[in-house]
Amino acid sequence: NASLIRTSGIMQTLVHLLKCNIGTGLLGLPLAMKNAGLLVGPISLLAIGILTVHCMVILLNCLHVACPFPRLQKTFVNYGEAMMYSLETCPNAWLRTHSVWGRYTVSFLLITTQLGFCSVYFMFMADNLQQMVEEAHVTSNNCQPRKILALTPILDIRFYMLTILPFVVLLVFIQNLRMLSIFSTLANITTLGSMALIFEYIIKEIPDPSSLPLMASWKTFLLFFGTAIFTFEGVGMVLPLKNQMKHPQHFSFVLYLGMSLVIILYICLGTLGYMKFGSSTQASITLNLPNCWLYQSVKLMYSIGIFFTYALQFHVPAEIIIPFVISQVSESWTLLIDLSVRTALVCLTCVSAILIPRLDLVISFVGSVSSSALALIIPPLLELITFYPEDMSCVTIAKDIMISILGLLGCVFGTYQALYELIQPINHSIANSTGVYA
Repeated sequence: NASLIRTSGIMQTLVHLLKCNIGTGLLGLPLAMKNAGLLVGPISLLAIGILTVHCMVILLNCLHVACPFPRLQKTFVNYGEAMMYSLETCPNAWLRTHSVWGRYTVSFLLITTQLGFCSVYFMFMADNLQQMVEEAHVTSNNCQPRKILALTPILDIRFYMLTILPFVVLLVFIQNLRMLSIFSTLANITTLGSMALIFEYIIKEIPDPSSLPLMASWKTFLLFFGTAIFTFEGVGMVLPLKNQMKHPQHFSFVLYLGMSLVIILYICLGTLGYMKFGSSTQASITLNLPNCWLYQSVKLMYSIGIFFTYALQFHVPAEIIIPFVISQVSESWTLLIDLSVRTALVCLTCVSAILIPRLDLVISFVGSVSSSALALIIPPLLELITFYPEDMSCVTIAKDIMISILGLLGCVFGTYQALYELIQPINHSIANSTGVYA
């Protein structure tokens, strides 16, 4: 990543920050609101957003104190290295001795999270591709609200995942960062166009929301927690984005501005989407859009955007895993091993999607297991480790402990609920069932 260091201005960094946080999780927020309730959902999403941004700031502060760049003689430090350097400077001898395990832990969570995102992308693309293909013969120019018919799909959703697989494998063979930046631009354009059309539809003729519950059951709220944490996908990219700025001292402004826009977008889309579709809300809001050519094009555009974003999300685990594997073989085998590992990782994400083709529950599971640790649990603990020798106030210590406990509880109970739902028999009422619609 050396070629990208200190090259981004404020606007470029803001665009990258927005792109990192606008993915498939955003489209699952209306269902998340359904799982939390019309009143509890927006308030809880705002609270989780504020906590997540606060933890991003904690991460940056810990990096500044524990990782002085002149001492390290390097200009780029990632999340795992920040964890390791913080442990190296803490007063506890055992933690200092085992500081490298901090990097290993964060790297493992990053790999799990990013590959989880990629697996969700497979499901999202397959869901939308299935709906577009199997409704093509009844698609019209008349954009009427969709009515669900419990009809059997013509082809299994897994067939569509396998159809997409070869194209994704070819995509991740591209390692040129300049080429990936072009894909990022294409993803931004298609995503922006899709979001404009989605908002244009959901704000029209919103039904009376008085029949919607203000608060849902605690079991479905746990699924909301996982989805909400999953949606804030950019926590692992905060340090790289700051390192790539020409003027890193301006990053705080970019972070607060960008994340404020993200949180507003999340709350608006989630709340309006749930108010629009009510009990019929599906795992991705695109699956609720009318069956007409205009909104079929939205699914196509967003799916293209997610296809290109796959390469960007895949770049993170690839940069961690592939150098280690290549270092174990002779130079003549480097290219073959590189391509083989990339193919194996893509196939792993596809197989995961095939084994558990339930978009909403996988989003909640990945969010509860990995994203909560990276976003809510580790940063406060890192602050305690880094600043405790400097006489932290009791309020700060209590705050960090409470955030970590909240993240841990959400991780444990959210994971349990997602796994419990996953082992239940699949029926026609599941949230992301993708059949043929009228």
